[in-house]
Amino acid sequence: MTVKPIEVLLVEDDPGDVVMTREALAESKVMNQLHVVSNGEDAMRFLRREAPYEDAPRPGLVLLDLNLPRLDGREVLALVKGDPDLRRIPIVVLTTSQAEEDVLRSYDLHANAFVTKPVDFDRFLEVVRQVDNFYISVVSLPKT
Repeated sequence: MTVKPIEVLLVEDDPGDVVMTREALAESKVMNQLHVVSNGEDAMRFLRREAPYEDAPRPGLVLLDLNLPRLDGREVLALVKGDPDLRRIPIVVLTTSQAEEDVLRSYDLHANAFVTKPVDFDRFLEVVRQVDNFYISVVSLPKT
């Protein structure tokens, strides 16, 4: 089976988490292209290919933090999953929250997975690698 790289959109406002996610993805066997936006409004502009993201690729996977400035992750999730053109893009909620309410709400809004960010650096890298591996090597994704 040939594994094809995918475009990954990371929606994350914490620069440290962005660096760690980049590191984890760089260590994977497949070189996925990582695009980063730091707030919910830019995430929606990227996904809808609105200025300044007119040439943005359609991501095969979105890694979404819940606690974002402007438009929070829950609102982004609701907008994406409510949009017929975007709803098939897999969204993995990747957040520090362990609150059951956040887990339930995310799945109610049709998140494809909910992952709590580990505080430990090595564990964080391992979790991101596992998510990446699962979505590029195991599941069948819709064509973009």
